[in-house]
Amino acid sequence: MTGPEPLVVDVDTDQGPGRLLIGEAERPRALLVLGHGAGGGVDGIDLVTLAADLPARGITVARYVQPWKVAGRRIAVRPALLDAAWTPVVRALAASAGPVPLVVGGHSAGARVACRTAAATGAQGVLALSFPLHPPGRPASSRLDELLAAPVPVLVVQGERDPFGSGDEIRAALGGAPGGVPGVAVVDVPAAGHDLSPRRAPGIDPAGWWADAASAIADWILATAA
Repeated sequence: MTGPEPLVVDVDTDQGPGRLLIGEAERPRALLVLGHGAGGGVDGIDLVTLAADLPARGITVARYVQPWKVAGRRIAVRPALLDAAWTPVVRALAASAGPVPLVVGGHSAGARVACRTAAATGAQGVLALSFPLHPPGRPASSRLDELLAAPVPVLVVQGERDPFGSGDEIRAALGGAPGGVPGVAVVDVPAAGHDLSPRRAPGIDPAGWWADAASAIADWILATAA
């Protein structure tokens, strides 16, 4: 599904201009703000599909391009600067959207940012797409503490073959967390890597899979934000 062209808004930050691509719902029931990863932009299959499909379901979707990316740099800035360039933009966007619930999220590094700053942005939920549980080949270097930093419900959408941590790895890590983590749900993307594009195979079409997933994610957002 392809939605209307997004509204492009440049925003000032302490690190230079960032950029918002906003797909507005006609009668918004929730606002979803999504960030990108360190190795890509806002044009991955997950972010593009959600931005195209969710406004028709009453969810305004804003994809945020970090200042380092807008400036054309190849290497992302350190986590503290990512958080600092994200938090005030999300707060301002949520304030301008009026009294609708806010859900934040993102792909890979964007998911880390969303989890770390969920409390500061006032989000009611986090959508973590390809959460990088650990660097490839280094499972002992866990980032589970960042995932658990979000004091709100979290939906993790993870590739079955993600070298940064599969859905099974995340479930295993959560199972060992003190007291359990009832607010975190994990959904597997079949035969997908870190880009979250399902492997094309009999019965599996990446675009079709994501169209169905977008519907389920919309239901989760609206239920979480109710």
